Amino acid sequence: MRFRVIPFIGLAVSLLLCSTVFAATPIKIGALFAVTGPAAFLGEPERNTAQMVVDEINRTGGIKGRKLELIVYDTGGDATKAVQLATKLVKNDKVSAIIGPSTTGESMAVIPVAEKDHVPLISCAAGIKITDPVKHWVFKTAQNDSLAVARIYEQLQRQKINKIAILTVSDGFGASGREQLKSQAARHGITIVLDDTYGPKDTDMTAQLTKIRGSQAQAIICWGTNPGPAVIAKNARQLGLKIPLYMSHGVSSKKFIELAGEAAEGIRLPSGKVIVADMLPASDPQKKSLLAYVKDYQKHYKAEGDHFGGHAWDAVMLLKGAIERGGDAPAAIRDQLEKTRQFHGIGGTFNFSAQDHAGLGKDAFVLVEVKNRDWMIVK
Repeated sequence: MRFRVIPFIGLAVSLLLCSTVFAATPIKIGALFAVTGPAAFLGEPERNTAQMVVDEINRTGGIKGRKLELIVYDTGGDATKAVQLATKLVKNDKVSAIIGPSTTGESMAVIPVAEKDHVPLISCAAGIKITDPVKHWVFKTAQNDSLAVARIYEQLQRQKINKIAILTVSDGFGASGREQLKSQAARHGITIVLDDTYGPKDTDMTAQLTKIRGSQAQAIICWGTNPGPAVIAKNARQLGLKIPLYMSHGVSSKKFIELAGEAAEGIRLPSGKVIVADMLPASDPQKKSLLAYVKDYQKHYKAEGDHFGGHAWDAVMLLKGAIERGGDAPAAIRDQLEKTRQFHGIGGTFNFSAQDHAGLGKDAFVLVEVKNRDWMIVK
């Protein structure tokens, strides 16, 4: 009896070893998000969304039977830290691709890592210079600030407004927006009569707004991310400024309305469609994805899915499609990302190419206005 048990044990061990050997290894995806710090309103929904989507992919069988392993690091919005963590993802964690970072400054800092180590990077930031000129290994999901500027300027033309003041934050996002505001003004028949800036940590912009009040500006365009734009909205109301105030897509979430309070009323800005998904016509090709995302995020986190979390949704789903078509080798992922066409995501309908690693057009934006502490589409 004893001799019969031994072969059985040996067989069991052999089968166990075989199952271990042939078990599919997970596909590692890195993520760099500003979960804490001043840009946490970007990084937190991005982190939440990325994890939610990865969990759903794994729950339904993964990608060709292999699970995704999401390795998330919090950059705190710091470019130096982002570079260190990107290097860690590549060298130590051996990821197949990286999602993020959350901000333009961090993304620009991390690009050399992606390019040198040949790992696909899908940034969640908006600065046009992230992908223009095209970098071989770098893509992005946030709509370009150039498209946002054009959307505002077209609206100003319809309103017969041709003299404006611009107030931009002195960081990577603000600098990129300022450059676009200045470069596109003439072609839209717009004159910038006052060009001023503010610091990312400034808590009062009354001095800048007082100068604008004394100028010939017919409207103000503020370019920044929370909390600065909310401070500007409040200061403008305190000074009794009556001219229209436009913001960038950098504040396209309910968080801005919460921070600005009553001062948010009437402010307009270009936004991805997710914050007004239920108002879109049934014919909109994004509507199905948008409503599903909003519903899933609400279910998981008891909050509204927003424009920023949507950047991570797009990044994960773009990677999923690329891996399904070409496998998980970094070079194959890069090549398949570049071949992506007609992907109806949260940020818009993506069409990447060798000449375009941003992939979105002006139709990715709608112009929205704050009415009764909520977003409404400007017709």
